[in-house]
Amino acid sequence: MADLGDALLSTWIALTRLASPVGGAIVGMRRRHGKEDPARSSERLGHPSAPRPEGTLVWVHAVSVGEAMAAMPVVDRLIAEGKGVLVTTVTTTSAALVGHRLRPGLIHQFAPLDLAGPVDRFLAHWRPDLAVFVESEIWPVAIGRLADLGIPLVVANARLSPRSFAGWRRAAPAARAVFRRMSLVLAQTDDDGARFSELGACEVATFGNIKFDAGLPDVGSADLDALRQGVGDRPVVLAASTHPGEDEVVLTALLKIKESRPEVMLVIVPRHPVRGSDIALLCQSAGLATRRRGAGELPDAETEVYVADTLGELATFFRFADLVLMGGTFIEGIGGHNLIEPARLGAAVVSGPHFSNWLDIYHAFIEAGGLRVVQGADELAEAVLSLIDDPDLRHRQAAAGERVVAGSAGAVGRTMEAIAPLIGRPSGGSPC
Repeated sequence: MADLGDALLSTWIALTRLASPVGGAIVGMRRRHGKEDPARSSERLGHPSAPRPEGTLVWVHAVSVGEAMAAMPVVDRLIAEGKGVLVTTVTTTSAALVGHRLRPGLIHQFAPLDLAGPVDRFLAHWRPDLAVFVESEIWPVAIGRLADLGIPLVVANARLSPRSFAGWRRAAPAARAVFRRMSLVLAQTDDDGARFSELGACEVATFGNIKFDAGLPDVGSADLDALRQGVGDRPVVLAASTHPGEDEVVLTALLKIKESRPEVMLVIVPRHPVRGSDIALLCQSAGLATRRRGAGELPDAETEVYVADTLGELATFFRFADLVLMGGTFIEGIGGHNLIEPARLGAAVVSGPHFSNWLDIYHAFIEAGGLRVVQGADELAEAVLSLIDDPDLRHRQAAAGERVVAGSAGAVGRTMEAIAPLIGRPSGGSPC
C-alpha cells in the first residue's frame, strides 16, 4: 500500500507539473471574481514579490482569517526569538489581517497554488528552514515537494473534521503517502490526533488549541466611545460571523425580544462583509430602523439594527455588546465558529446547536456553564431575554467562559518547544 501511495503521489505531482497553464487560468478566473489581489496575483503562481531575507526563515501557512489569527501567537514568538517568518495566506481578507501586522522580520505572500510549477518556484526562492501549516491545511503537492527537498513540515494546531477524515480514508494509499511525510503533527485534541495517526502521520502529539493563548486584540477607545454615544444605555446584542439563513433566525428572535424589551439593539457582523447591503435590506423589510457601518454610518437613538459590514472590527463589537450570538451555529452545514475570543473579552455567549467543527471547545464551555445552546428562534429569544433581564446570570456565564480560556492556555509555549529542534534540520526527504 505504501508503494502504491508513493506512486500515486509522484504521479499526481508530475501531472500538475504538466498542467501549468491551468494555474494561470485558475488565478485569472479568481481575479475576475474579485477573489485575488490583481496587483499580487502572480504570487499565486509562485512568483515572489519580495527578496528572501538573510538567515533562518520559517514558512507559516494559514489559509484564511481564522487560521491566520490562530498562527499569530506562534509568529510573534518566532520573531521575538530572531527568526524570519514568511506568512502565506489564500484569501484577500486574511492578507489584509496579516498586512496590518507587518513589521521587521515578518513577510507576507499569497500562497502558491498546489501545483508543482508554482510550488517549485516558491520553494526555490524562499528556501524555508521549516514549514508550519496551520490547522487543517493538507496540500499534497507542497507536502510532497517539501519532503523531496528535505524541509521539515509541522502541522500546528492541527485539526481534521470527521468529514475530511472520511474523505481521506476513501483514498487510503494516497492519504498515507501524504500524511507520513509530515514531520510532526501537533493536534488540538486526542480525536484529531487519532485521525492524523490513522491516515499515516508518524509523529503526533496532542498540544491543545493555540487560540486560547492569543493576546487581546487592540480596540480603540475612540471607536467604542463613538458607538456608545448613539446607543446610550440600551442593551446591545451582537450576532457575530453570521451566514446566509442565520440573519433571518436572529431577526425573528429580535422581533420577539422587542415585544417586551423594545429598547434592545441588535448588531449584525456578517462573516462576509460583502453581504452587508443585503442584510440591511432584509432588516428594513422587517420594519426595523437600520444603519450600516460599511456606508460610514453610526448608530443613533432610533437605530434598531446596526450592520457592521467591515473587516477587522469584530473585537470592538465583542467589547461593545452585552452578549454575543455566535454565528455559524444556527443553521446546518457551517460547523460553528471560534468562541474563544468573545469569551476572552468577557462576553456571555449564546449559540445554536450546530458546532461540529468545534465539539471539544464548545463542550468545555457548556460543561463549565460558559455557553448557552438554543434550538431555533423562540429559544434564542428566551435565552437573550433571560440574560438581559438578569445581569448577575449574564456575568456568571461570562466569568465561566473566561475560566475555560484561562485554564486551557499554554499551547503556544508547548508548540514552540516542539518545533524549535526542527528548524533547519533536514527531514531526510523520505517518509517514516
